Amino acid sequence: MAKVAFVGLGVMGYPMAGFLAKAGHDVTVYNRTTSKAENWVKEYGGAFSDTPAGAAKDCDFVFCCVGNDDDLRSVTIGENGAFSAMKAGSIFIDNTTASAEAARELNTAAETGGFAFLDAPVSGGQAGAENGALTVMVGGEQAIFDRAQPLIDCYSKMIGLMGPAGSGQLTKMVNQICIAGLVQGLSEGIHFAQNAGLDVEKVIGVISKGAAQSWQMENRWETMNKGEYEHGFAVDWMRKDLGICLGEANNNNSNLPGTALIDQFYKEVQKMGGKRWDTSSLLARLKHH
Repeated sequence: MAKVAFVGLGVMGYPMAGFLAKAGHDVTVYNRTTSKAENWVKEYGGAFSDTPAGAAKDCDFVFCCVGNDDDLRSVTIGENGAFSAMKAGSIFIDNTTASAEAARELNTAAETGGFAFLDAPVSGGQAGAENGALTVMVGGEQAIFDRAQPLIDCYSKMIGLMGPAGSGQLTKMVNQICIAGLVQGLSEGIHFAQNAGLDVEKVIGVISKGAAQSWQMENRWETMNKGEYEHGFAVDWMRKDLGICLGEANNNNSNLPGTALIDQFYKEVQKMGGKRWDTSSLLARLKHH
């Protein structure tokens, strides 16, 4: 069993760290709001620290799941950041959805510090985190990945090494581009079916067995049909992710007209008061218009 730290106990990080503890690892956690770290320790054991550096001290593996590039830099290379305390030969595994640029920057900083870095963003949302069934897309070196994989396996159902540093983040961008298009298509389909007077449950029952089937359709049609958007991945976070996608698209000459348009649709949902609604709330925008 390894000595492990987990930095960031949000809706994703809290259960992910829990699965590492349940697997028998010695886990120390850090969270910006200390009360959440205290609650985690009451639930899972282990210990908490007041700083990322304190949590990372003497650890073999340090995991991180925070909000964005700025948060990530703060807990790694900022004051009392984890990187200042990483021991030689240890591995920092970043589960944040961040930019590929930040991943490459931190990989270089880790190499300079004598330890290793993996960018390892996840997909599967809060339910995936709570069920230990996340998909993890990893960027880094094979030998480092091989050492970290048994621990990442504690909270995941699928792990893939996608290429060198930054490749995990780039793969997550592909994931979000695809989801944006799927959710918009599903929203338009349900909107059309409702206006056409069709029984949406019957419609989905048939078309979900054919070429239109998707995870979004299987898991979101029912709540969308009821106009319920109080679960799942928040619109604010999706806009953050799509901003990363569109920024990277400018760097690599990708043409993403649909993604850019759907990003603006989500902006309209935010203006409707839907910042914390889940991503399937694109349907609410269609009804609002």
